[in-house]
Amino acid sequence: MSDLLSAFLHLLLLFKLVAPVTFHHHRYDDLVRTLYKVHNQCPYITRIYSIGRSVKGRHLYVLEFSDYPGIHEALEPEVKYVGNMHGDEVLGRELLLQLSEFLCEEFRNQNQRITRLIQETRIHILPSMNPDGYEAAANKGPKIPGHLVGRNNANEVDLNRNFPDLNTYFYYNEKHGGPNHHLPLPDNWESQVEPETEAVIRWMRSFNFVLSANLHGGAVVANYPYDKSPGHRFRNAHSTTNSPTPDDKLFRKLAKVYSYAHGWMHQGWNCGDYFPDGITNGASWYSLSKGMQDFNYLHTNCFEITLELSCNKFPRQEELQREWLGNREALIQFLEQVHHGIKGMVLDENHHNLTGAVISVSGINHDVTAGEQGDYFRLLLPGTYTVTATAPGFDPLTENVIVHPGKPTLVNFYLKRSITQVNPAKKAPGGGQGSRVKAQPRITKKKDGARKQPHRGPA
Repeated sequence: MSDLLSAFLHLLLLFKLVAPVTFHHHRYDDLVRTLYKVHNQCPYITRIYSIGRSVKGRHLYVLEFSDYPGIHEALEPEVKYVGNMHGDEVLGRELLLQLSEFLCEEFRNQNQRITRLIQETRIHILPSMNPDGYEAAANKGPKIPGHLVGRNNANEVDLNRNFPDLNTYFYYNEKHGGPNHHLPLPDNWESQVEPETEAVIRWMRSFNFVLSANLHGGAVVANYPYDKSPGHRFRNAHSTTNSPTPDDKLFRKLAKVYSYAHGWMHQGWNCGDYFPDGITNGASWYSLSKGMQDFNYLHTNCFEITLELSCNKFPRQEELQREWLGNREALIQFLEQVHHGIKGMVLDENHHNLTGAVISVSGINHDVTAGEQGDYFRLLLPGTYTVTATAPGFDPLTENVIVHPGKPTLVNFYLKRSITQVNPAKKAPGGGQGSRVKAQPRITKKKDGARKQPHRGPA
């Protein structure tokens, strides 16, 4: 009898470790209540903030998970999820609400994997980029697969065709020489985009995001950049031309991580389409101009992919639990990918941060920059690389680096001031008001929760 009781208690414990989620569609007011419910349940690891408002004045709320909410810790990467960019594609919105509840509950239950993820990562979740479009779609309710009312925002603009077109600049620079990263925005860009798009761009510029996924519906596939082909203006926009980024192998790997952790995406056959391994280059599927994932890659340090997660854009309520179970592990594994490649500090001889220093990898024509605290993050596949750090007024420094499959390799750069006079460093990402900076030096955490003394010398 005691064995049966023990088995029952064990099963009860396992059931308790699964976050209690509510499988129903959330209108705007329900969404806000859910975010605040999660925050109230986990007040010490969450923060709610708004990045702006929609055309109709609805807040674009973000839920942040971190062991120090509202603070950027040096060498701790920032990652984001964006849902419901198209108002009628609602599954991503629901999955991100479920993920928020799951992270909170599993942290409270001392799930070691989730606890480590939150302690080592700053996670930002925007469940709905287009709340106005969602409300229009929800008024119609779930229908058969296909386009619904509410895809666009309240001004009838497709937000995923509304970002400044930086691809054209990059393709030109690739041929004639010029920057390969942090391409500048056009003059008066604010007047050329919708309020929701402007809010997201300012959000991207306020945090030094490293990794991101944009959740959509209407297919089941992990889509990676570029979305726009070089010949987009001269050919049919729906032609299929592969348009790889300099980080094509890395993007393919990120897409496969999600696809193979997903319940059925990796099988390839979904919604009447076939995508080998459940992944596709965006332009190879169809060319798309002014999309968000290309903009992330060309204007910021962030590597973003687009996740198409359901054949039916507005699945019935009874389908939500199956979709959550099919995506839960993939959503967690994708977040964990931010802890790969290399990271480190770029400092001068007096250990002052070199904000805006450029990190270049030989053979990959795409650089990243150090953030406001001098820390940088460069996602890379396992292998051996030649990495160079440069900053105006300092001599460049090159290191040979081995990247292993596990944790990121720590590579700090200590640059010596050069004799020649050059222009001052540019403003780095992550310097906006949305991110307070934690004082240096960073205090690292032991596994048992104790504190180690700050390390003041080169690693």
